[in-house]
Amino acid sequence: MSEVKIAAETRSEFGKGAARRIRRDSKVPGVLYGHGSDPIHLTLPGHDLLLALRTPNVLISLDIDGKSNELAIPKSVQRDPIKGFLEHVDLQLVKRGEKVTVEIPVHTEGELAPGGYLLEHVLNALPVDAEATHIPESVSVSIEGLEAGASVLAKDITLPSGVTLAVEEDAVVLQVLSAQAEEATEGEATSEEAAEA
Repeated sequence: MSEVKIAAETRSEFGKGAARRIRRDSKVPGVLYGHGSDPIHLTLPGHDLLLALRTPNVLISLDIDGKSNELAIPKSVQRDPIKGFLEHVDLQLVKRGEKVTVEIPVHTEGELAPGGYLLEHVLNALPVDAEATHIPESVSVSIEGLEAGASVLAKDITLPSGVTLAVEEDAVVLQVLSAQAEEATEGEATSEEAAEA
């Protein structure tokens, strides 16, 4: 995983008014915390941060006030629900070699068996423990030929070396449903409602 360098400034103003002023300057207020140290309140460049956050679990190298370099991963990102711009970000301080718990996206490969089956993502992201500087961007799972009733468990997913599950091995990640069974259930409910009326 590549590191993204971002220049950040410490901030001493807090509250809604200060946050609005920061956002008007195309910047984003944030907090860096972890390792038992006091939280550091930061102002980050909005465009650079937005580009960095396109990569899940991106490793950010923060140049704080040109004095100190810190490594961090995003823990919480708040966006405007309508316009989508960044409102605030929480960053977790990490060290090289340190293991962190993150969620990585699960991608599927292949096609389900013919017959109108539906694939349900029980877990959209897989919780794993990985070294902070070697967090995988995603994991891939083959669903080729799976039929109704089939499921993929966490232990069935091949993880890169050095990465371990942070969820029970028997946790269901994906399952295949029969589309016809769902339609029949809906049809039965409709006929029951008609009988009641």
